[in-house]
Amino acid sequence: MHDSEILMNPNELVRFLKKPADEFTRHDIVRFIGENRIKMLNFRYVADDGKLKTLNFAISSKAHLEAILTQGERVDGSSLFSFIEAGSSDLYVIPRYRSAFVNPFTEVPTLDILCSFYNSSGQPLESDPGYILRKAHKDFFDKTGLSFKAMGELEYYVNSSRHDFFPPTDQKGYHASEPYAKFEKLRTEALLLIAKTGGRTKYGHAEVGSFTRDDQLFEQHEIEFLPCNVEDAADQLVVAKWILRMLAYRYNVEISFAPKITVGKAGSGMHVHAMLEKDGLNMMTGDGKLSMQARKMIAGWLDCASALTAFGNTIPTSYLRLVPHQEAPTNICWGDRNRSVLVRVPLGWLGGNNMINDANPCECSDHGTFDGKQTVEFRSPDGSADIYLLLAGLVVAARHGLEMENALDIAGELYVDVNIFMEEHKDKLARLRGLPDSCWESADALDQKRDVFEKNGVFPSGVLKNVITRLKSYDDKNLSERLYGNNDAIRELVIKYIHCK
Repeated sequence: MHDSEILMNPNELVRFLKKPADEFTRHDIVRFIGENRIKMLNFRYVADDGKLKTLNFAISSKAHLEAILTQGERVDGSSLFSFIEAGSSDLYVIPRYRSAFVNPFTEVPTLDILCSFYNSSGQPLESDPGYILRKAHKDFFDKTGLSFKAMGELEYYVNSSRHDFFPPTDQKGYHASEPYAKFEKLRTEALLLIAKTGGRTKYGHAEVGSFTRDDQLFEQHEIEFLPCNVEDAADQLVVAKWILRMLAYRYNVEISFAPKITVGKAGSGMHVHAMLEKDGLNMMTGDGKLSMQARKMIAGWLDCASALTAFGNTIPTSYLRLVPHQEAPTNICWGDRNRSVLVRVPLGWLGGNNMINDANPCECSDHGTFDGKQTVEFRSPDGSADIYLLLAGLVVAARHGLEMENALDIAGELYVDVNIFMEEHKDKLARLRGLPDSCWESADALDQKRDVFEKNGVFPSGVLKNVITRLKSYDDKNLSERLYGNNDAIRELVIKYIHCK
């Protein structure tokens, strides 16, 4: 990391220690705490409900701090995970030094560190979603020689008392600015705090969804990240959701990542972009077009698409979002720059490099080529996703695609270059398989693909069984048909799941 990158990095530890986060050591953490008068240390970790938990330590001495950072601490696993029984529930939480950040909300100077779970034998907890993601990425690299990078698009609604001045236009909020977008300040504050905690964001903006109801304003926003190591991508999304909820609490407004807020309005997704990398080079393109490896990866995603909803669409209202004409996918297909498909290939700066010179006639510099930005986007997940399991599933499905003998044939058959929801393309739509329309169907789809996810011991069979059991417990088979036309019942269901993971 160059000196200029160190100086401009928003993470206080990076600037102070003058090294990137993935090089942090225990000695570094102790030195930062001592020289910056940090009084508290928080262990943070994610349990069944997908939300960050906290274990507080008041630092009493250097020896005390060294012990905490070296040995971790015991926690009651049965209170954190539904699959752990009280009779043998003790787990260790062990800090990952690279994740350390100064808590931006506490009055007392506090350092937070994300943790991993270990069992009574001191081995990684096999059923820990974070460890499953770690295994998935290692298996992927070992089998392909490629690194898997990912980034999320975090959509959310802000709900507050209605603002009558400069009212929003219903469902026309895309990239709206103040004063028409009332919560731009909250979003920009979130961007700055996410950066301070180590998150690498691409941008933030107001999203399409905006409406008023019963003197309440509902305003949709999005924060998009930059590609990074897939394990770090998961951590960043979890921390970002915590930051947004903390800001909402302080602003006295409500924030929801739920897939559906009300009937007939745009829902919130959590699209995931991914790219394959080797020796620091993006392997998604070749000769100015999508590479064979990228197409095979897409084929793997499409082949596992229905099963992946078990990790990415985990509550009944997830399937109220996956309906036509809401910019959410319903069918298993892919295409370039096409927002009606499940897997989209966005613009990747492959169309030339003279745009900046054209826009700025005085700019004469040669900016070279932009061949390192191409990603592909998986569009079905939403804010209810089990983030670590979802990303692990996408990594496994990508490996599956790279290993499939007929991957390129599948990719060719499922490519579409039209809006499949238009009447003139209904024949093409009819030939495509649809995504599950309920948690029940999603569970069945995962059950049918268990061998793909269990391969090489990445997903423990007990974890998949637990996911399937939880999804089926909603008993929502044919729910859309049962609720059709009953807006009161739909509204009641939406409210029930308004605060998902």
